[in-house]
Amino acid sequence: MFSGSLVALITPFKSDGSLDLEKYRELIEWHIAEGTNGIVPCGTTGESVTLTHTEYESVIKTAIDQAKKRVPVIAGAGSNSTAHAVELAEQCKAWGADAVLTIVPYYNKPMPEGMFQHFKAVDAVGIPMVLYNVPGRTGKNMPATTTLRCARELKNAVAVKEASGDVGQIMEILAGHFAVLSGDDALTLPLIPMGVKG
Repeated sequence: MFSGSLVALITPFKSDGSLDLEKYRELIEWHIAEGTNGIVPCGTTGESVTLTHTEYESVIKTAIDQAKKRVPVIAGAGSNSTAHAVELAEQCKAWGADAVLTIVPYYNKPMPEGMFQHFKAVDAVGIPMVLYNVPGRTGKNMPATTTLRCARELKNAVAVKEASGDVGQIMEILAGHFAVLSGDDALTLPLIPMGVKG
C-alpha cells in the first residue's frame, strides 16, 4: 500500500516554543516537490510524545490539509496506553489521515501476546495501520512471529516499520510476505534488494 521514500517529518517550533506551522507547510511542500512518496507527521522524529494534544491535533490536521491527497499522510498515533492509541487512531481517521503509524507500547514492555492485543484494538478503528517496531525507543523488540500474526489476523495491518536492526528478523518478515518499511537509515540501502518497500 505504501512504498518509496516515506519521510518522518520533524515538527518545527518558534523560538518561544510554539509550533511554527508556516515552516511546517513549507517543509511539506518541499518534500512533495522533491518527490517524497508520503509523509509521516508525529512520529518519534516529530517529537510526538512531547506535544500537547492541541499541538498534536494542529500538526496532524496541517499535514493533511497541506498534502491535499497529493501524497499519503501516515499519522503517528502511538502510545503505551492502548486506549489512548485507539483514541488517536480514531481522531486521525476522522481528520482524514490515510493511515496511522502505531508503535509497540513503550516503557510497559509487553510480551508478544500483549503486543498483538494492543494492535488488535487499534485495528478495530478501521484505518490502515503501519506497525512500528523500534526496540531502541520502546525497550522491547516485537518478534517476527508476532508481526506476521498481525499480518495474518488483523485486516488493517498493511506494513511494519522495522527499526530493530536485526536483518535476520526482517528477512523472516519478508519471507512471510508482509510489507516492510525500513526504520533504520543505515540499513535501508542493503535492505532494498531484499524486498523492503520503503
